[in-house]
Amino acid sequence: MPILNLSFNSLLAVLLLSLSPVLYADQAEQLDKALMLTPDIEAGKKRYVLCAACHGKDGFGEQHGEFPSISGQHQRVIIKQILDIQSKKRINPTMYPFTDMPTLGGLQGVVDISAYTAQLPANPAPVQGDGTLLDAGETLYKTYCTACHGTGAQGNDAQFYPRLTGQHYPYLVRELSWIKDKIRKNADPAMIAILQSFSESDIQAVADYLSRQP
Repeated sequence: MPILNLSFNSLLAVLLLSLSPVLYADQAEQLDKALMLTPDIEAGKKRYVLCAACHGKDGFGEQHGEFPSISGQHQRVIIKQILDIQSKKRINPTMYPFTDMPTLGGLQGVVDISAYTAQLPANPAPVQGDGTLLDAGETLYKTYCTACHGTGAQGNDAQFYPRLTGQHYPYLVRELSWIKDKIRKNADPAMIAILQSFSESDIQAVADYLSRQP
C-alpha cells in the first residue's frame, strides 16, 4: 500500500495534521482556563529563569535580534502564544522543551510568567534595519496595520493583538514573512490576506519602521 512508502517524518506529519483540530480545541479550552487564574508575579519571576537563556534576564531578547523582546508585551498575548506553541498551533521547536506544562508549572505557571514578563520595561534599543525604507514603512503600517495594532503599535491586550514597539527588526522580518507564507499557523487570517500583497521590501520597510517606534 502507498502508506508503506512514507517516511517516519511524513507519517508523523500526517498524524499531527489529523490531530490538529483536537489539539487546537484543547488549546482554546486551556486559554479560557488560564485567563480565569490570578497571577503571582513573584512566582513568575522565579520561573522566568527558564526564559532568560534566550530572551535575556531583562526580556530584551538575544542573538542579534533573532529571539524576540518579550518584556512589556501584553499578558494575554504571552499566555496565548505559549499555549499556541504547546498545542503546536504555532510551530516553534526551540520553544517546545521550555513550554510543556510540567516544566512551566501548569497553567498557573504560564499565567505567572506572563504577568512577570508583561510588567518588565520594554526594550529601549531593539535591533533596527538600515533606515532606508522608513517612509514606505510608515505609510504601509498606517494603511494596513493600525486597525488591529493601534496607531502607536501598542497592540490590544483584550483582543490578543501584540505590542510591536520595542521589537527587533530581524524577528519582525522573519515572523511577517512566515505569516505571509503561512508557515506561522496561529496568525489572524486578515493579516495573512493583507501580507499577500506585500513584497519582501515592504516587509522590511514595515519591520524597520516598527523597530524604531518608542
